[in-house]
Amino acid sequence: MDIIQLLKVIVLGIVEGLTEWLPISSTTHIKLIDDIIRFNASDSFKEVFIVCIQLGPMLAVAITYFQKLNPFDPAKNSIKKRATLLLWLKIIIAALPAAILGLLLDDWIDAHLSSTLINSFMLIFYGIIFIVYENMNKNKRPEIEKSGQIGYQTALYIGMCQVLALIPGTSRSGVTILGAMALGCSRSAAVEFSFLIGIPILFGASALKVLKYAVSIHFHFDSMELVYLLAGCLVSFIVAAYTISYFLNWIKKHDFKPFGYYRIALGIITLIWFGLGALVK
Repeated sequence: MDIIQLLKVIVLGIVEGLTEWLPISSTTHIKLIDDIIRFNASDSFKEVFIVCIQLGPMLAVAITYFQKLNPFDPAKNSIKKRATLLLWLKIIIAALPAAILGLLLDDWIDAHLSSTLINSFMLIFYGIIFIVYENMNKNKRPEIEKSGQIGYQTALYIGMCQVLALIPGTSRSGVTILGAMALGCSRSAAVEFSFLIGIPILFGASALKVLKYAVSIHFHFDSMELVYLLAGCLVSFIVAAYTISYFLNWIKKHDFKPFGYYRIALGIITLIWFGLGALVK
């Protein structure tokens, strides 16, 4: 076993766990850190790895909201069980647009929208949007205080916002949080619903990448690749569990402007880093 490579996997898992549920584009962070530490793997496996370690944060959210999402909880009465089933229906409705278009456009997006320039532009663009939105709506009272109050139509509109996250650098959580707040949700409700609709999307995206990779190698997985995937998922799960808890408490007292400024700075850094790298090459 290559200990150095395993340590790199652990670093990437930590970065994924810290950034997946924050509105700052986890994929851009992973690519930037990987360009620095140089995880030694084929491009095809690295692409699968970057997507699949999202299963760790997905599982962390599923566990965090297990009681809320469990319609069979014996502690719930019939009304609460029905409310849970309706919540699942809203999650599915919100997940469908990105799931359908993601399936149809996955290869095209990888081929045409994965450039550093697009990543950097989307980071900066949505960073500015976060700052402008918060400044314009700092005294606005939200119409929806809890995620359970989100209606079917609003869920669909949030899901349509999630489609924009198919463009690298956008941040799935970032664009759905923005969309939810613009549609009248409080910050807490927007964050929570963004987390919940991320469960089927992250699972589906990971399953699709693994299936494509498995077909390309005729289902002959390298044992070390499996170790790297499992280690990355485990580390990202542990880190994400702590990040989720901290973020949910933090957002009760703060707005999203710090993330906006961070996105702008990261977009500029990414552009400079990869731009200089291209010149050196």
